[in-house]
Amino acid sequence: MSKETITTNKIHKPKWLRVKLPVGKKYTELRNVVEKYKLNTICTSGSCPNMGECWTEGTATFMILGNICTRSCGFCGVKTGRPETVDWEEPEKVARSINLMKIKHAVITSVDRDDLKDGGSIIWAETVNAIRRANPNITLETLIPDFQANKTNIDRILAVAPEVISHNLETVRRLTREVRIQAKYDRSLEVLKYMKDKGQRRTKSGIMLGLGETEAEVIETMQDLANAKVDIITIGQYLQPSKKHLPVHEFITPEQFEKYKEIGLKMGFRHVESSALVRSSYKAQKHLL
Repeated sequence: MSKETITTNKIHKPKWLRVKLPVGKKYTELRNVVEKYKLNTICTSGSCPNMGECWTEGTATFMILGNICTRSCGFCGVKTGRPETVDWEEPEKVARSINLMKIKHAVITSVDRDDLKDGGSIIWAETVNAIRRANPNITLETLIPDFQANKTNIDRILAVAPEVISHNLETVRRLTREVRIQAKYDRSLEVLKYMKDKGQRRTKSGIMLGLGETEAEVIETMQDLANAKVDIITIGQYLQPSKKHLPVHEFITPEQFEKYKEIGLKMGFRHVESSALVRSSYKAQKHLL
């Protein structure tokens, strides 16, 4: 199903999805820095509901390799098309941004760059190294694409040893073809297991709910991630970025999210973040413990 043909039956957001406006001295200071230096954070560009909370705790998320993706996932608001040429100065720019914001824990993510032979992995590795040179005390999470399961490209990420490496499964097996059009469910599991088998200390993945999955399918997905030796899982509510994207089938109740959290902890996950407003980088700094 293409984004252009998607229709939606409007359902209203429940009260538990209401978000308080971010406030506080720390948030205001960081917002001013971001605007003054025109820094590129997913927090602001994605209008993340947890921005104020994360910034106050010294965490922010940055996207590298441009803002045009080679894939056209039905859930994602990032533009699809022909990406711009690689900016080889980007690693230093991101490192300076983190330094200006005085970030303690940074999450780095990127668009998919299937147009590049290395999938963007060289820039990925150089970005991690540049950030550490400019911010010696920082901790890092890298939220990576699947690199089409190319082990040479994945090994470049493993070699720079971020504290956490994350790759999102996004949805259950049955819905993968519709939600992540060019991705593969088992390929993502393969990437996650490969990283753990190669000695990565902490791996992480996330899924969205409300796309039409059943409880049994969610539990099966969680078990698949546990079998891939994933340490940390995030579970949040899918929200439709625009009318061209996949519609929300239902809003999951807080009680159901709590049930999934309890199930996940019994499965052996080190951390389970499960609630409507949870996003991939939510409470990311706590996942180091």
